[in-house]
Order: sequence, then structure tokens, then C-alpha cells
Amino acid sequence: MAAGCELCEQPGGVPVASGLAWRVIRVADADFPAFYRVVWTAHVAEFTDLSPAERATCMDVVARVETVLRERLSPTKINLAALGNMVPHLHWHVIARFDWDSHFPQPVWGTRQRDVAPPAASRLAVPLDVLDAAVRSAVQAAEESA
Repeated sequence: MAAGCELCEQPGGVPVASGLAWRVIRVADADFPAFYRVVWTAHVAEFTDLSPAERATCMDVVARVETVLRERLSPTKINLAALGNMVPHLHWHVIARFDWDSHFPQPVWGTRQRDVAPPAASRLAVPLDVLDAAVRSAVQAAEESA
């Protein structure tokens, strides 16, 4: 843990699953309800701070989250990002995007393009608890196969 790092000191969202070296959380964002983060447990800033085996594990978890979002939600696009400019703790954003979402085709931190009604979460093909359970199952399988 690193003092002052919000991803070391706080969950960073709704806890969904965790392994020995990572955790998956769902970001509580009304505009983007299917916004997940894969957070590496150790406080490292860059992907290349990980060993090759750790990088493979990390990307396997990211890919499993993406696969669930694609299979369960059929989004227009999946956004993947590992910026870390504001929080220099390695984490990947895995975000299901839809042509109806508030910012599409802009990035989630870009300019709002429209208001969304009914609320975004109610427009998803499955409820968030069902989606979280599917993500949990998929990433726990990654831990078991490691």
C-alpha cells in the first residue's frame, strides 16, 4: 500500500471480485453503469512494472471482464484504458459503451452529447447484480486456472 493512493486506501467502487493479485470493481456512475475497473493489488504505476506472468494474469482478467460485457450487453463498443494520470496505481478501465449513452462517441470524460432517459442502468440488457455475478464468475475462473 502507498499512503495517499486512493486505490490502495479505498475499494474504488462496488467490489465485484478479487484474486490474490487483483480486484474487479464496478464504478458507481449513473451515466456508465457497465464501467468496471481491474485494479492491480500491489502499488505499481506502469504495466511494465509487472513481470511477464503478472502481465498475462492482468490482461486475462481484463479480457474476461470485456467478454462478459460483450456477451451479456452487446454494446456498440468496449473502451479499454489504463491512463493513471490522476491515480498512478495500475488499473484498467473496461467500459461498455452504447450509441445511446450520454457521451457516445466521445470518451466517458469528454463532452456530454445527450441526456439519457430512462436512466442508463435500466437500458442494459441485464440488471447490474446479474452482470456483476457474471463478471465475478468469469474472473474467479481466471484465479482458479492460475
